[in-house]
Amino acid sequence: MSREPGDPSDNALVALSLAGQDRAFAEIVCRHREALYRIAVASLGNADDALDAVQDSFVAAHTALRRFDGTRPLRPWLAAIALNRCRDLARRRRVRRFLAFALPMDGTVESVALDMPSAETAAADREELDRTVEAIANLPAALREPLILHALTGLSQAETAQTLKISEKAVETRLRRARQELRSILGLLK
Repeated sequence: MSREPGDPSDNALVALSLAGQDRAFAEIVCRHREALYRIAVASLGNADDALDAVQDSFVAAHTALRRFDGTRPLRPWLAAIALNRCRDLARRRRVRRFLAFALPMDGTVESVALDMPSAETAAADREELDRTVEAIANLPAALREPLILHALTGLSQAETAQTLKISEKAVETRLRRARQELRSILGLLK
């Protein structure tokens, strides 16, 4: 959702939310949920997990709102929270996968759900998109995160650098390497 002329700025909404106006935080959620969802789905490769990560991100942001630096833009701060939630969820997913393979499957232990795409997700019209999302999700975090923030959510290189706490030159280098890696994975190199 884009901001209309005359709408309060993100920083004004933060101040209103801190003053106890719940509708102000609801407006923050409306403005930024799509961007955070794009970050989460690209990072995790799974729409259901992405929704959970976005919800967790906004809960965490609301809890930490007093620590937000009002002199900076809100979206990079929210993006950093979302990336942290995605990292946490990915760690939990790896543990579930390990347990699914490591535990005896003799019927005494309930099976652990694997994060596998459903049959509907694998439909032919979504195959290429699914392949791309999976390829992005499998990139190393150092390459995946700048790509998601810059290319998919539209943050500038400076904002991406600020969010990831790295230099702009590092962002530029990582973006180039991420794109090369994706081309290679997807078989686009000739």
